[in-house]
Amino acid sequence: MTNMRTITALCAAVLCAFMTRPCAADQRYHIPSAAADDSASLAAAMPRLAAALIASHRAAGRATDLDELFRLQIVAGRYAAARATLGALHRLQRVSSPWDATAYAQYDIFVRAKILAAEGVPFDEAFARSFRHVVRPLDDRRSALVVRRFVVRTASVRDDLRAALNRQRGKADISRADALRLVHDYQLVDMYDAFARRSPALIAADDARRYVVENDRLIATADGARICALVVRPRSAARRRPALLAFTIYGDREVDLSEARRTASNGYVAVEALTRGKGCSPDVPVPYEHDGADAATVIRWIARQNWSDGRVGMFGGSYNSFTQWAAAKQMPPALKALMPAVSNAPGIDTPMESNVFQSFSYDWPFYAATGKWLDASTQGDRPHWLALQQKWYVSGASYRSMDRIDGRPNPIWDRWLRHPSYDAYWQRLVPYKRDFARIDIPVLTTDGYLAGQNVGGLYYHMQYHAYNPRAENYLVIGPYDHIRGQRGTVSSFGPEANVIAGYPIDPAAHIDIEELRYRWFDYIFKGAHRPAILRGRVNYEVMGANRWKHAASVDAMHDRILRFHLSAQRIGGMYRLAERRPSGDAGVGQIVDLADRSDVKRVPPAGLDTYLGVAFQSASLTKPFDLTGLFSGRLDFVTNKRDFDFTISLYEQTPRGTYVPITYFMARASYVEDHAHRRLLTPGKRMRLDFTANRLASWRFPAGSRLVVLLSVVKDPGIQINYGTGKDVSDETIADAKVPLRITWFARSFVDIPVSKATP
Repeated sequence: MTNMRTITALCAAVLCAFMTRPCAADQRYHIPSAAADDSASLAAAMPRLAAALIASHRAAGRATDLDELFRLQIVAGRYAAARATLGALHRLQRVSSPWDATAYAQYDIFVRAKILAAEGVPFDEAFARSFRHVVRPLDDRRSALVVRRFVVRTASVRDDLRAALNRQRGKADISRADALRLVHDYQLVDMYDAFARRSPALIAADDARRYVVENDRLIATADGARICALVVRPRSAARRRPALLAFTIYGDREVDLSEARRTASNGYVAVEALTRGKGCSPDVPVPYEHDGADAATVIRWIARQNWSDGRVGMFGGSYNSFTQWAAAKQMPPALKALMPAVSNAPGIDTPMESNVFQSFSYDWPFYAATGKWLDASTQGDRPHWLALQQKWYVSGASYRSMDRIDGRPNPIWDRWLRHPSYDAYWQRLVPYKRDFARIDIPVLTTDGYLAGQNVGGLYYHMQYHAYNPRAENYLVIGPYDHIRGQRGTVSSFGPEANVIAGYPIDPAAHIDIEELRYRWFDYIFKGAHRPAILRGRVNYEVMGANRWKHAASVDAMHDRILRFHLSAQRIGGMYRLAERRPSGDAGVGQIVDLADRSDVKRVPPAGLDTYLGVAFQSASLTKPFDLTGLFSGRLDFVTNKRDFDFTISLYEQTPRGTYVPITYFMARASYVEDHAHRRLLTPGKRMRLDFTANRLASWRFPAGSRLVVLLSVVKDPGIQINYGTGKDVSDETIADAKVPLRITWFARSFVDIPVSKATP
C-alpha cells in the first residue's frame, strides 16, 4: 500500500512537470503590493484576482467547490453566473432543519440586487426590491431565519482580512490557497458592509408587518431597581400566549431582537430582559447576586400582562442558563419549564472550578458588568490579558494582587476571591441541595464534551435528579463546544463544520439545538409530541461511534467498571496502568518546583504533555469499548505540603502512537471531599482522596488502542497557584515556595473507567 501511494505521488509530480500551466496547488497569482494598504487599490485588484482564480477553478460538482466558486464570481462581478452557481448549490443541499432551508438566502438577495444594479437600477433601490422579493412572501418562521442571516458580527472576518493583507505587504504574488482565503474574507466584508447600511430599515419594516415590538420596557423590582426588557409579540391571531423569557447580562440590541423575533415567529411572546444595570436600567450592574429575585420579578410581571396566558418558559446559554436556575430557586408560579445550555454555575465552574480560580474569568467583569452594554474591545484585547497573567506569574505576587498589577480596580473579582469555599455567598445564588427538591418543572439541558464544557450543566442536571428523581429532567450532550452546545452544528458550512476543537465530528452528531428549543416548548405548552431525541433522561452521542444512545441517568450510561491501578512498573517513559493491583506497595515520586518561572511562555506540545505530570499507560486493548460516563477513583499518596492542585487527564493512545485527549478532572486536594469545607492535608502522613470527575465523556476506544492516565500538578500563568501552606491560596506568594512540592503516588491508587460494550 505504501509503495502504491508513493507511485501515485510520483505520477502526479511528473504530470505537473509536463503541464503547460503550473499545478493549481503551486500556482501563483498577481496582486499589487499597494493593495495591502490602499482600499482603492484593493477594490481594483480583487476582481482581477477572482477572475484569475475562476480560470483555474476545478470543474467539480461538490458543494464545497460550488461554495468557493460563487464567491469568486461575486467578487469578479459575474453576478448572473454566481446566481446560477447558487442555484446548483441549493439543488445539492441536504435540508435537515429549517435553518438549512434558508442557507445562502443573504447571498441570493445580494446577487439579485447586483443584477438589478447592472441593469441601471440604483443599488439602494435594487437591494430594497431584492430584499422584499425574497422575504415578503415567507411565513414568519422562515422570514425570521432569513433576517437572522443579516445579523453578523464581522470583526473576526475583518481581522482575518487585515492579517491576510499584512502577510502580502511587499509581495507581488500570492499562492492559490492564500488567494482563495483572501477573496473569501474580502467578499464577506464587502457584502456585510453593504448590508449594514441598507438592511436595518428594511428589516424594521418587515417586523412592523408581522410583530408588535416594545423596546425598553422598565420593570420595577421590590427593592426599587428597574429591569430593562424587550417584548416582541406576533400580530397574527391576537390572543393570550405563553411567553419565552431570556434573562441575560449580555445586552446586544441586534442579537436580542434577532432572538426575540425567532421566538415570536414560533408563536410565543418573546421577552428578552437584561439583568439590572444593563440597557435602559438606571441601576449599577451586579453579576449574579440579584438575578434570581429579579428574574422571578420579570416572570410575575409577564404573567400579569393582557397578552400572557400565565405560563412562562426560560431558555438561553452560559450565563443565561445560570439565570434560569436562579429563577427556579425562587419558583414563581408562572415558571413552567427551562431549557438551559452549557450552563454556568457560579462557584462550581466559574470563576473557580473545584475551588481552583482560573484567570480567564478576571477580565469578564470589564466586558459584561462595567457599562450598559458589552465592552467587546476590552474582552477582545487578548494580548493584554495574556500579558497580565504572565506578568503576575513572573512577579510571584499573591493572586489577590492581580488588579494592582493591572493598574485598575476589579472589585467584582476581589469579591469573588473572598469566597474560596462554596460557601453561603455562592449557595444562595442557585438551588443548593434540598432546594432542588422544591423544583418540579420540566428541564431540558444541552451541553458538549469539548473545550472544557459540561461542568455546570452536569452539576445542575445531577443535583436535580438526585433530589427530585421523578422530575422530567433531560440532558442532550454531544461533541460540542461552548457555542455549538447552545446552537448545534447546522449553522456552520464546509470542512470547519465537521471539526470542533480539533475533533472530527460524527455525521450523527449534527443537530439544530435552536430548533430543538421550539420543539421542546411546543411539547410543554402546545401539546406537541416530545422531541424524538429525548428517548431517555440522558441522551448522548458516542464520539467515534456515530450513534446516539439513551439512558435513564448518568449512572446508567455504563454497564461495567474497569479499574486500573497506578503501578510503579516502568514502561519506557511511562508507568504501567495495571488491571490487577500490584502486590507490592512501591510508589511513583514526583517533585515540582513551584518557584520556577522559566516556563512562563512555554508552549505545550501537541498530544501528551508530561511536563509537571506522571503518565500511566494500559496494555493494548484486545476489544473495543465505549468510555461513557464519569470516571472516578482513589489517590493514595504522601506529600510534604498541606495542599496542592492537580489534574487527572484521560487520553487514547491510538495504534499509530498519537495521543487524543478525552476528558479531565481538576481539583484542589483540600476540597475533594467537600467543596464547601476545606480539609487540609497532613505533611508526611499517608493520605487518601476518593474522587469523581465532573465532566461527562463518551468516547469509543477501538481495539489496539491504549488508555493513558496523566496525573499532573497545576502550575500555570492562567491559573491560581496553590503553594501548599494551608493559607488562603489567594494570599500565598512565591515566598511560600521555599521547598519544592514532593508527592509519592502509591500503587493502591486507581481510576475507575465507566464502559459499555462497543455496539456497531
